[in-house]
Amino acid sequence: MIGILLLTHAPLGNAFIEAATHVFRARPDRMEAIDVRADQEPAEVNRIAKDVIARIDDGSGVLVITDVMGGTPSNCTFKLGEPGHVEVIAGISLPMLLRALTYRNDTLDVVVEMALAGGQSGAVRVDNRVRLSPT
Repeated sequence: MIGILLLTHAPLGNAFIEAATHVFRARPDRMEAIDVRADQEPAEVNRIAKDVIARIDDGSGVLVITDVMGGTPSNCTFKLGEPGHVEVIAGISLPMLLRALTYRNDTLDVVVEMALAGGQSGAVRVDNRVRLSPT
């Protein structure tokens, strides 16, 4: 199973885990968050991230998802990537995370592609003239 590390500005990562836990009705295994504080040293973040990656990797690989390119959390991911083993994507959204979780028993490449597709298809304009049927 692909491990998932959310490396984000505080408190986003843990909030996304809470949202995923709500949707799946249980906290997903092998998923952790590092919520980077404004005053946190990048070297410390990298050390923590490497420890987390080692802990959540069962040999299948790890997907690291960060929030916004150019911020401290994303800058800390540059030293983490190992093609085919630790992949990094930016621009986390709940649709992206849910898609990654849904496909995480597949290969790392598939999980990356499905997460990116979830992020893209999850960003839509909502027109108040279109009504969904009540559930």
